[in-house]
Amino acid sequence: MTNEIKTIAIVGAGVIGAGWAARCLHRGINVVVTDLSVDAERGVREVIANAEVSLNNLNLAPRREKGTLTFTTNLAEAVSQADFVQENAPEREDLKRNLLAEISKHVGDEVIIASSSSGLLPSRIQVDCVNPERVIIGHPFNPVYLLPLVEVLGGELTDNKYVEQAIEFYTSIGMHPLKVRKEIEGYISDRLQEALWRESLHMVADGVATTDEIDQAIIYGPGLRWAFMGTCLTFHLAGGEQGMRHMLEQFGPALELPWTKLKAPELTDQLIDRMVQGTQEQADGYSIRDLEKLRDNCLVSIMQSLRSYDYASGSTLKKDEERQYADTSGSTSWSASDDLSQPLELHTDKVHPEWVDYNGHMTESRYLQVFGDSSDALYQYVGIDAEYHADGNSYYTVETHINNIMEINAHEPLKVTTQLLGLDNKRLHFIHNMYNAKDNSLLATAEQMVLHVDTNAAKACPAKPEVLSILQKIMDAHALLPNPERRSREMAVPAPKD
Repeated sequence: MTNEIKTIAIVGAGVIGAGWAARCLHRGINVVVTDLSVDAERGVREVIANAEVSLNNLNLAPRREKGTLTFTTNLAEAVSQADFVQENAPEREDLKRNLLAEISKHVGDEVIIASSSSGLLPSRIQVDCVNPERVIIGHPFNPVYLLPLVEVLGGELTDNKYVEQAIEFYTSIGMHPLKVRKEIEGYISDRLQEALWRESLHMVADGVATTDEIDQAIIYGPGLRWAFMGTCLTFHLAGGEQGMRHMLEQFGPALELPWTKLKAPELTDQLIDRMVQGTQEQADGYSIRDLEKLRDNCLVSIMQSLRSYDYASGSTLKKDEERQYADTSGSTSWSASDDLSQPLELHTDKVHPEWVDYNGHMTESRYLQVFGDSSDALYQYVGIDAEYHADGNSYYTVETHINNIMEINAHEPLKVTTQLLGLDNKRLHFIHNMYNAKDNSLLATAEQMVLHVDTNAAKACPAKPEVLSILQKIMDAHALLPNPERRSREMAVPAPKD
């Protein structure tokens, strides 16, 4: 089903709609945005530009060609060409109910209409639609282009097959769909957030804490735990070896104490002023765009850190990378008809604007990144895929020698060739040459020795026969090539001449 979704219509171009647009465009999906606001296009393009840096840094998988972005104020025109519709109108039941009904008149009978509603009951907003069985909730979290969670549920008239298809689509664009098993106002996450938000308002209203103190209480404590263990598992650990049962026995009586006030306080002018003043002081010196960039950078760092543990949102990121590698490996897999008489050309890229330093040239770390991507391309080429890794096999780099030869500027095209230099059943020795694809000038080389390992036993082991067979065929052909000029260069300061 996901392969059939080539174009998505974004109805409503606010913060959430713009976030959906950024995520989908980055994944190669064409996006048609419709909104009546005169500032809609400007706002969406600003969000997309801001998001691009973080999206490029988030994922290590090969980059695909971006989707196309178009705008229209004509709702029927936008949704009629869509394979999937994501509605993002303001959170008013009457508005969404009428809007979804209108959308349903202009889309194909099987096209899913998903609402980004954060709490409305799908049964109430789908009731006037044509073919209401394909109307669902797809509730994301801001920023939509980075946070993987999307709550998915249907109403009384929804056919479960459309819920499952939506889950499949959201998964294909790198998200973590959470199927809400029972229709309820606010779904799951917003009900939890709302409880914390109400208590925060009470503490500000009662003069217990400022907005900054409340945020500190989360940022430096439970928030860090929540990022990867949530609430329930965190409290399970609080019970020690006996787990949640002991935690409830020990701390359960505190639930009878008047620690919290779950009923929302009255939003008086004084409380609103306190909330506004407090958050303005917290944001002093930062524009909204500055804070968005800071937030995005922090989220990327956390998720990439969790990725190395294959846990929580890091596991979502890792699995999505593996899917993307699998999607792109078909065109770069070894074939018996391949010409091996020259170094392999398996990886191309360009110098992205965020890769350059204050001198306008590609930074040192990005050279290593491109060479790492080239090594990954080699592994994919010889059949080392997600299934291979899942079986506990991988190549680990044990030594890398990089020679930086020439500078390159932003937006310049790159290509990398790879020549095998040595092979046995556990070790693989090769050299990458990086070129400016525009004029074929040599930019850098990277000579690498990698070791095949059993990742479960954490020790070296022979590569699988099918991989060794392909590598040996390449090695036999590359052994006839001239020895690379920069092979096994020694790093040393020349001795002074007499």
